[in-house]
Amino acid sequence: MIWRENWAQITNKYLDEANRSDAHIDHRSHAARGIDEQPTIHEGYVAQAMERRGLIADRCEINRQIKADNALLCELKAAFAKISQAVKNTIPTLAEAMESLREKVIVISYHILHTKIGKRNITDYVKELKANYESYKSIVKQIAVKKKERKELQKQKKSTPLIKVITHRDLARRIAELTEEIEELKSEKARLLAAMERTDDKDVSTVNDSLDRMRSALKELDKREAKYTAELNEALQQYAEYKEQSKEFNTGEFGKARLDIRSDKERNALNQILDSYGEHFSRSTFFSSVRDADMKLDDEINMPAVREYVYQQCRQAHQPQRSRKTHGHER
Repeated sequence: MIWRENWAQITNKYLDEANRSDAHIDHRSHAARGIDEQPTIHEGYVAQAMERRGLIADRCEINRQIKADNALLCELKAAFAKISQAVKNTIPTLAEAMESLREKVIVISYHILHTKIGKRNITDYVKELKANYESYKSIVKQIAVKKKERKELQKQKKSTPLIKVITHRDLARRIAELTEEIEELKSEKARLLAAMERTDDKDVSTVNDSLDRMRSALKELDKREAKYTAELNEALQQYAEYKEQSKEFNTGEFGKARLDIRSDKERNALNQILDSYGEHFSRSTFFSSVRDADMKLDDEINMPAVREYVYQQCRQAHQPQRSRKTHGHER
């Protein structure tokens, strides 16, 4: 739009005057600028307030997933660009390629696990909110019925002659019972209002809107889980090809080459996830994602072969030294 372009030009003019040309803004969309990243959406006060209460707001969750997607896309592009430049099938190159893919599988596995947890939490929340809402409506009806009955009895008691003592006593007892029942129902109603995080009857009218938003969030999470699963399958297929290529190398030497860079790759995966999820990061979910990644890759490093390779390397490194000592004694 023209006003966006004019606004950008004016803003950049003032940034230049302040020697902040590095902070220039661009009014064009990601697509127009040739950027593959997905833009985030506006979260709003309500969504941020839900997050502060410990709930997962659909808009905030969508933004977290978009940021995670963008980070993953960037990393994958960099990794595959680096791999594609390596034309020689050497041990360092293939070890780098496989450990980089393992890093991505860990990140994708975390996204999938986080999505599943989010879906379960939202499903439980919807189930509980719906049950409380149904109970609330039932109690409101019960209160209305009992109030109507009490009002009729009070009217009947008032019109009954005082000489009918027994009738007065029975009516008074039933009115007292109804009053007690109504108060108990009001207490339960208040509890349900608190459970639904609503303040009054008027506020309860927004429950259906909340349920609709949660259902929409679930559909969005379903789409994201399917997307991550497709990315995972693609990575696993590529990994299987690398695994087949690795068979031509010495098992111990190749395993050691992978172990030498594994900790850095796992640290990279952890940093990506921390950047994407921030305070919503789960340590247990990360460890689970590492285990899941290794199970899916089904490529455990042969540690006895690695130890044997390291032993032979050390033995060869010390062999000349022992030979020199022997020659010295002979002289």
